[in-house]
Amino acid sequence: MRKNVLLIAALMAVLALPACVQQQPAPPPAPSPTPIIIRGTVDGLNGQSLVVNMRGGGKATIALASNYVVRAVVRRPLGSIKPGDYVASTSVKGADGKLHAVEVHIFPEASRGVGEGQRPADLMPNSLMTNATVGKVTKTANGGRVLTVTYKGQSSDVIVGPKVPVVTYVPGDASLLKRGKYVVIFAQKYPDGSLTSRLLNAEKNGVKPPM
Repeated sequence: MRKNVLLIAALMAVLALPACVQQQPAPPPAPSPTPIIIRGTVDGLNGQSLVVNMRGGGKATIALASNYVVRAVVRRPLGSIKPGDYVASTSVKGADGKLHAVEVHIFPEASRGVGEGQRPADLMPNSLMTNATVGKVTKTANGGRVLTVTYKGQSSDVIVGPKVPVVTYVPGDASLLKRGKYVVIFAQKYPDGSLTSRLLNAEKNGVKPPM
């Protein structure tokens, strides 16, 4: 009789186990990283680990993804911007209330649509980043251009002065990540302070990423 009681108790415990397991709280989701932009000069590259002397001071160590991409920056004339181009422009509002570009990037066709929209930029105080398609290009009296750009059903006019740097991107490689070369790194920062990246813009032939 005692054996039967013990057997029934053991069987009930086994049957109750899945219910207990199901009632365990799910583990909290892993903290999401924060996208950041790191600007500075290369201090050293060791395998997949890149050390950068940051523009604002201090050093940053970035773990590069196994498939990281390096893009070289090359100059383009202001007159090369045409309707249909997908561009990114960092601008500030002038005393006239209009947006004045401090840099313009012409994206390769493969990057069309990346980051589309207008949002605050961290290049300088009160700056805006606009990733958009050029709809119209108008020449100005001083040799500049007014770009009418569209993004997500909205439009903006961006004034580009004749001396504003205009660049585009070409494929690069790790050979550009030499000590002292200027880089702009699109990184992910984790709660523990660690940094990772898959995409870098790098100086080539003296042309530095203007962003």
